[in-house]
Amino acid sequence: MSSKQTILGRVTQLAKANVNALLDQAEDPQKMLDQLIRDYANNIAEAEEAVAATIGDLRLMEQDHREDVAAAKEWGDKALAASRKADELRSGGQTAEADRFDNLAKVALGRQLQSEKEARTAEPTIAAQTDVVEKLRTGLDRMRAKLGELKAKRDELVARATSARAQNRMMDAVRSVDVLDPTSELSRFEDKVRREEARALGEQELAASSLDAQFEQLDALGDSAEIEARLAALKA
Repeated sequence: MSSKQTILGRVTQLAKANVNALLDQAEDPQKMLDQLIRDYANNIAEAEEAVAATIGDLRLMEQDHREDVAAAKEWGDKALAASRKADELRSGGQTAEADRFDNLAKVALGRQLQSEKEARTAEPTIAAQTDVVEKLRTGLDRMRAKLGELKAKRDELVARATSARAQNRMMDAVRSVDVLDPTSELSRFEDKVRREEARALGEQELAASSLDAQFEQLDALGDSAEIEARLAALKA
């Protein structure tokens, strides 16, 4: 019984455990919950074995008690039958035979008394065993409920951790971009385009200035020819 009482105490303690308080004290709540789930599952399996064994013992005691009660009744019936037979023989003058049946009635009454004592002796033990079984069953039900709570807590914690990791990855990606100037890449591209446009304008201006110089040279040649012609006219 002591081992069953020990299991009963552990079942009661585990069933009353404050999961939230345990989580607050844990460095790694997810690992702690995984370990708690394993511990609870193992203790539930152990408690189930203890409950089954305790119920088995109780049923055996109840069966023995029923047999003692039945035996007491059976011996009482035999004692009554022997006593009546003795009275019948004695009324017929068969004293010796009547005494023999009275003695049989006494033996039957002795057996009846012994069976009744055994039945009464077993009743407190049966009551105590019944109480242990009920407490174990109640604690077992609470442990099963607590195990469901632990699993729900673990699933919630894992989901929150997964979400937090995803958010952290997103923030790392955002930090890799210039958050102070989100158009910095566009600005650099625009500067490159403007430099290309300026270069094209420069080449156009350079080409235009070269063409003007050629026309200026042509005009200078024309003026020189006119001057020579006029000089020749003067001399003539």
